[in-house]
Amino acid sequence: MVQQLWLRCEKKAFERRSALTPTTAKKLINAGFEITVERDPQRIFDDAEFEAVGCTLVSNNSWPSAPTDIPIIGLKELPASDDPLPHTHIQFAHCYKKQAGWASVLDRFRRGGGTLYDLEFLTDAKGRRVAAFGFHAGFAGAAAGALALGAHRKRERLGPLEPYLNETAMVNHVKEVLGGSGKGVKALVIGALGRCGNGAVDLLRKIGLDEDDIIKWDMAETAKGGPFQEILDVDIFINCIYLSSAIPPFLTTEQIVAAGQSRKLAIAVDVSCDTTNPFNPIPIYDINTTFSNPTVPVELGNVVPSLSVISIDHLPTLLPREASEQFSADLLPSLLELPKRQFSARVWTDAEKLFKEKVSEAMGVQHT
Repeated sequence: MVQQLWLRCEKKAFERRSALTPTTAKKLINAGFEITVERDPQRIFDDAEFEAVGCTLVSNNSWPSAPTDIPIIGLKELPASDDPLPHTHIQFAHCYKKQAGWASVLDRFRRGGGTLYDLEFLTDAKGRRVAAFGFHAGFAGAAAGALALGAHRKRERLGPLEPYLNETAMVNHVKEVLGGSGKGVKALVIGALGRCGNGAVDLLRKIGLDEDDIIKWDMAETAKGGPFQEILDVDIFINCIYLSSAIPPFLTTEQIVAAGQSRKLAIAVDVSCDTTNPFNPIPIYDINTTFSNPTVPVELGNVVPSLSVISIDHLPTLLPREASEQFSADLLPSLLELPKRQFSARVWTDAEKLFKEKVSEAMGVQHT
């Protein structure tokens, strides 16, 4: 039996990435898959690129009428709705860590009889994610932070962000905004040993920060528990941790206010973006920002220097083609095992087991 897979369009504003690329779609087709692709004018890859490798193109956002035995793959969460979900969905659903509205999202699957394979929780035998945008999230987050610092130095607020054609264009633009180089800027990256942190450090190096001005923290440095004074002593703070449980906050509004005029920190970039997570370690803001409005000011009154937070939850789309190619290539080996997903393909059977556990947990919340 031929394995089918349906690539849906993305409905999140400014989202230009794709879970499948023409490169990976061709490899799946060569392996015997049939790939259906929804037309999508905002996707970084033209529809014709998918058609050229043998995909069948269909209308934008037509997946709800697709046969329910065809898995639907996308990236970002579906638009809010009460409609039951009868399909198998492969996507980032942002509902397993009790984010806002999590129980309602899972209830849609329960009522529709569908299944969620959350991309964030597809793991290998060692528990490591099989595919992640972490590197490009950190890279783009650091770039956005540096751009915001450039605006801050002019006593301005960072304007809308636009995706870049490639990494070189991004690096050159950031350097230009900083006057030709990032030399003299000081940044602290928490989670520096992970994919995301590696990406942030890489960008900071490429825009010209001195190595001594890139402070790299991970679990060893944060083990003592926050808040951390050191965060106030840099220009840019970039949070790249993967949050799984409650931890002391890294930074608090009270701490910032107490520092008064002595604070250097101007920009906080929450790449991890646990905005609505009850364990958010940066409780100085409470909304996600967007490409059209990338920063939110921290409410500090008029007696201290301004401080802005960037909390965009799809930063890698600033480099949509490169980020998509890397993610999709990493996901490909698991996608090739989709035909065995209900039997012997561990990455999928584990993901379905986790889904069922989360649905049970959500039912308990819905009925309390």
